[in-house]
Amino acid sequence: MGEGAANNMVQEHFSDSEAVARYAEGPPRFVPGFFDIHRMALVLLRERVPDDGRLLVLGAGGGLELNSFAEQSSGWSFVGIDPSAQMLALTRTATSTVAERIELVQGYIEDAPAGPFDGATCLLTLHFLDRGERLRILQEIRRRLSPGAPFIAAHSSFPQQAEARPLWLERYRNFAIAGGAEAGDAEHWRRAVEERLTLLSPEEDEELLRDAGFAGVTAFYAAFTWRGWVAYA
Repeated sequence: MGEGAANNMVQEHFSDSEAVARYAEGPPRFVPGFFDIHRMALVLLRERVPDDGRLLVLGAGGGLELNSFAEQSSGWSFVGIDPSAQMLALTRTATSTVAERIELVQGYIEDAPAGPFDGATCLLTLHFLDRGERLRILQEIRRRLSPGAPFIAAHSSFPQQAEARPLWLERYRNFAIAGGAEAGDAEHWRRAVEERLTLLSPEEDEELLRDAGFAGVTAFYAAFTWRGWVAYA
């Protein structure tokens, strides 16, 4: 999928009023340990981000991770980037009690301030983009980070061999059903992931992080079709 097609897919879904209204229900059903990813990310960020740190959150729509980070780290400030006005409206609601420490920007990584930032996250976002666009975005994130600053990424990443891919996609669907998703909705998303996303294996995702200039690439999370890494600028 090219950059334009990927961006169109993201905008189409996250500009749909019904999908946006139901957004908070989706990730916990489809992503094992969804809220624990936020907790683990916070632990990893705190290892290097100072008490008065400034962080970049790419794909900030919905505000779930922003709210979690801001509530638990009272000295941090944030810049959140997202292309969807509707999702940023959700973010404003979700982060209303900590809004004075959050700057929201509608747009893409090139619309983010130059930094330098003390850390950055990109959760459940990069799987919407093809390999070339992911590499570009990772390079832009790294360029905005202070030397040694941590970067946390988590998204869909699983074995892509022809014999393995269908089984992992079935597990993705069945986990969502076990978590309360309607079978039809879960199957719809399984097909969408299969047909519309350019997915990479965990090994390819780690290679991209290194190609973008990050060091110390370390996996911290693996659950069915999802992976998470910490790396350093």
